[in-house]
Amino acid sequence: MPRSRLAHTAWIPLLTALALAGCGDDSDPFQQASSALADHVLLPSYQSWAETDRRLADSARAYCAGEQNLEQAREVLLDAQTAWAALQPMLVGPMGEGNRAWQVQFWPDKKNLVGRQVTNLLKAHPQLTRADIENGSVVVQGLTAYEYVLYDEAVDLAAPQVKASYCPLLVAIGEHQQALAADIVAQWQAKDGMVAQLRDFPNDRYAEPSEAIADILRLQVTALDGLKKKLGTPLGRQSKGHPQPYQAEAWRSEASLAMLGAALEGAERLWNGGGQPGLRSLLGDDQQALAKRIDEAYARAREALVALDSPLGTLLADEAGRARVNEFYQRLDDVHRLHQGELAKTLGIQIGFNAHDGD
Repeated sequence: MPRSRLAHTAWIPLLTALALAGCGDDSDPFQQASSALADHVLLPSYQSWAETDRRLADSARAYCAGEQNLEQAREVLLDAQTAWAALQPMLVGPMGEGNRAWQVQFWPDKKNLVGRQVTNLLKAHPQLTRADIENGSVVVQGLTAYEYVLYDEAVDLAAPQVKASYCPLLVAIGEHQQALAADIVAQWQAKDGMVAQLRDFPNDRYAEPSEAIADILRLQVTALDGLKKKLGTPLGRQSKGHPQPYQAEAWRSEASLAMLGAALEGAERLWNGGGQPGLRSLLGDDQQALAKRIDEAYARAREALVALDSPLGTLLADEAGRARVNEFYQRLDDVHRLHQGELAKTLGIQIGFNAHDGD
């Protein structure tokens, strides 16, 4: 055999080993779950969010041009709100960095900061441009400010000159959200982006698949805790039992419960993998009792939410309604504690502190 061919043949095992090292072990359940979640849950959720933001930008222009009525514009906003909420348990990677999430939604708005900053911004910039909001506060860049314009009683959009004064802000927010979402999706799909980092190990972010799964679970746990805060705050759990309905997210549009439901659904998709390997697939045959308890906890939380057949503000207005809301809170707490405690311990993952600790 010629020497050059011998040399070439000798390299084959080494190249194969390097390729396998770069792609990870396909038989590793953590590798399978990380890759499947990237392809079938995480990336599709980001793409769906980006599509709703594209429609939001189109809707702002159409509404302001008189080609769409207020009710239609509000429906598009609700789609954007729920798509963003579904993404809350999935803020792994670029969207969870650099305070980008604040650009999408400002909560809690304890002192009507959104309303005041929107008013001040329009006074300072009567001919508002997208650059004006991008150079300004995150308070006026996102869905909370957009909701304020479409729903708040202080904004009479039926008056043509009022609508004309607020429309540049709607268009600027819509374009900002579309650009932000498109940029995040591009980062996910880049050659060395998040999809690649959740598929191929080691990489710049994760040395091995178990680190990626740990990151996903920690962020999911943080989001579940955040859901409890978003429900517990208006329920009065931080104010000695006195309901605070105006501290709910999206209280103006009465979308609070819809957003909580979308976020809960997003967390459950990480758990069950949407039909593909997810966090649940990491539990062995001897751990199926825990898997069943978590399945049942999600089911009970969904049932408690379905029972809330009125807007959150209406439910908080009487004792019977508050009792039903509190039942949903308890079911959310069950889901959160099972993930933070037993699931994390079983998978050997340290959760640590999160952004909501100490609230």
